[in-house]
Amino acid sequence: MTADAIYRRIVRPDARLVLRAAACAMSDLYEAMDASRRDAALMCPAVRPLVPRLRIAGPAITARCAPRDNLMMHRALLLAEPGDVLVVQAEEPAGAQWGMLAAVYAEHKKLAGVVVNGCIRDVDDLRARGFPVWFTAVSPVHPDKRGPGAVNVPIKCGGVDVHPGDVICADGDGVLVMRPHELAATIERAEARQRRERSDIEEIKAGRSLFEIHDLQRALAESGVPEIDGAWQKDERLQNLV
Repeated sequence: MTADAIYRRIVRPDARLVLRAAACAMSDLYEAMDASRRDAALMCPAVRPLVPRLRIAGPAITARCAPRDNLMMHRALLLAEPGDVLVVQAEEPAGAQWGMLAAVYAEHKKLAGVVVNGCIRDVDDLRARGFPVWFTAVSPVHPDKRGPGAVNVPIKCGGVDVHPGDVICADGDGVLVMRPHELAATIERAEARQRRERSDIEEIKAGRSLFEIHDLQRALAESGVPEIDGAWQKDERLQNLV
């Protein structure tokens, strides 16, 4: 684990690429990543959105907080700039890292959103505000503000290593972490996937099935699974041997 320290600056990715990433569904970005990398870049399903139908993308501002303490979260929040995504690693046992007042301040600063590997509270108020929050647990436990911890160092969130300046992309499907050097190529492939899907939708409207569009008959034949022109019966296995 990186030593405790607060770094006031991060290296931010190209803002134009971040805007393009924000226009892509997270699943398309995931599919577009290199196959050897994408599973390691996807946060575990325990990291879930509080408010449905939101999509964000932005550079990561990271905070690693001590057990039942959120001092480093507040320092990172103060350092964050418009469009950033605050990513918090909370050590167990976890006090609440995020609540209504933090969301009000984040909105004032125009942050893209927050991802918390740990607890949040004031969930009814947060839902009403509609601020983008991804989290793993809910608890009203009071957080101290004593430290120690770290800001803008590599952390672990949702099982994924997150570096300051990584691009965080999140929607209802989950949270993806992309390194700046892989951003441009991944976006190009994700946008191509979106164009193909729009074409598929038009073909479906024209009467074609997904089985035809994606040539699944060939895949089915290659699978070797037999297809029987009949209904399943309890003794079907014996009947097929006769």
